[in-house]
Amino acid sequence: MTQEPVTAEAPEAPPVRIPDAIVVGELAQLLKVTPIDVIKELMKNGVMATINQVVDFDTAAVVATDLGYTPEEAESAAPAGAGAAEDETEVASTSMRIVEEDSAELAPRPPVVTVLGHVDHGKTTLLDAIRRTKVTEGEAGGITQHIGAYQAVAEDGRAVTFIDTPGHEAFTQMRARGARVTDVAIIVVAADDGVMPQTREAIDHVRAAGVPLVVALNKIDANNANPDRVKQQLMELQLVPEEYGGDQIVVPVSALKAEGLDELLENVLVVSDLQELKANPDRPAVGVVLEAATDRHRGVVATVLVQTGTLRQGDTIIAGLSYGRVKAMTDFDGNRVKTAGPSTPVEILGLSEVPPAGERFEVIDDKAARTETETRRRALEAGQTGRQAVTLDSLFGEIHKGNIQDLNLVLKADVQGSIEPLVQTLEDLSVEEVNVKVIHASVGSVTESDIQLAVASQGVVIGFNVSPEPGAKRLAEQEGVEVREYQIIYDIVEDVEKAVRGMLQPIYEERRDALIEVRQIFRVARRNSIAGCYVREGTVNRNQRARVNRGGQQLHEGPIESLKRFNDDVREVASGFECGIQIGGFDDFQEGDEIVTFHMEQTR
Repeated sequence: MTQEPVTAEAPEAPPVRIPDAIVVGELAQLLKVTPIDVIKELMKNGVMATINQVVDFDTAAVVATDLGYTPEEAESAAPAGAGAAEDETEVASTSMRIVEEDSAELAPRPPVVTVLGHVDHGKTTLLDAIRRTKVTEGEAGGITQHIGAYQAVAEDGRAVTFIDTPGHEAFTQMRARGARVTDVAIIVVAADDGVMPQTREAIDHVRAAGVPLVVALNKIDANNANPDRVKQQLMELQLVPEEYGGDQIVVPVSALKAEGLDELLENVLVVSDLQELKANPDRPAVGVVLEAATDRHRGVVATVLVQTGTLRQGDTIIAGLSYGRVKAMTDFDGNRVKTAGPSTPVEILGLSEVPPAGERFEVIDDKAARTETETRRRALEAGQTGRQAVTLDSLFGEIHKGNIQDLNLVLKADVQGSIEPLVQTLEDLSVEEVNVKVIHASVGSVTESDIQLAVASQGVVIGFNVSPEPGAKRLAEQEGVEVREYQIIYDIVEDVEKAVRGMLQPIYEERRDALIEVRQIFRVARRNSIAGCYVREGTVNRNQRARVNRGGQQLHEGPIESLKRFNDDVREVASGFECGIQIGGFDDFQEGDEIVTFHMEQTR
């Protein structure tokens, strides 16, 4: 008789009861993790939140599930007479409502791809070749004048959604607003021109967003193309191509001749498949505004990307301070459509005002839309934006609250020769608990793009012998980003080192204060006893913690509740004197017991 193999069952996720609204810091305590862990999970799901920001149950449930818990909604005390009608009209606050889906309801969705690169490396031409339409023609100077979104079909029939942005500034601006739009980024590098400063900047922005990237090596048909030189430059940026033993996908393409495009799409799908992208098409739509403007004839026109659920003509949506009923929808080919599912871009009409790019939208109850918009407007006017300034000084104390473990820096310098030694020196300040990351370093003044990257990454901008541009300075003040200017490298290193020290998880060691011998027991009540003691070493202080030992074994640890000399309460008793001691939670003293008082001291 053969014995059936025993398969170990996966441990059941422990339940956790979450109220209908909870502060991020309190949620971290509930889930027994640091606040930064919760904030990272929120960012993965497209929600930018601070430690003091309130999230609703649905959002908190997503985080709890991702961290291995089974969320349960705690019963809230509703006033008498509160009925279902009130519950049905309740909507999310300005933070995005995210509903945890039943895995059985999820279906694969197309990946959303952003194409980034240097201004003349063929980004728009590549998109044009992929979707087989002309975009470059008619644009002033060949520069993209709008944000568009399009879908292409790979050889295997699967769709890929492409977002065409004017550059990494728009990419990062959306992320700074909390919009996790992109699943895969394509970095376009011209084989005849190589990695340019804008290319490096785009790569840094994509890395900071935590988005996987595929390199499209364009213009391989150019006379002076040098693919090997470009791959060497990529290796200098820690992007090691697969043919050199790394894991970076580099696909040779020619946008003009439409060569290598099938291979590019295939690799984008391979990278996206690793993320197992899924969404529930059967729920109300949630998504992001890609662009919006006012048309003289049609009113507010917005291009939106549905991320989960299905958007239907006639739905009422809210996006920031804008709301309205969807009067009409048009797909990327200009066709009128009635519905749009996950990862589908559409142009819609019907919003009350122009929402900013990167603003989240969701389908909402028609009656609640106006009320919710007014609530958001009042919160904005009151300055309750939820964003807190991040400064080096504030970072000193953040680690003591368990909020931050990465110190993200955007570094700008006057000459290239200062960049490499500064980056190396700063990143060498990293320790096990704190990771110093220079997420972007380049030559030149501090630009708006640098500020946007700092906002999105909760980082600080450091300028060495450079100053911020006027627009960057205004944006920094508006977004609460600190820009530190230095003329001496040592001062930069010293300030960052102080931040790292402030961010270190404190290490405490026990320091013994007194060694006490129990010589007599006095009963003062049925459940209380006083130990008549002799202080052999050190000084015992009232309110210290004490440990009772007997025969080398620890019996109890607790606070000293009473310290007496004869009948008088005293603050301390020194070595060589007698005293009476009561310890909280313990009354089973015996003659010969040893009491050790101690305190915990931070050693780092």
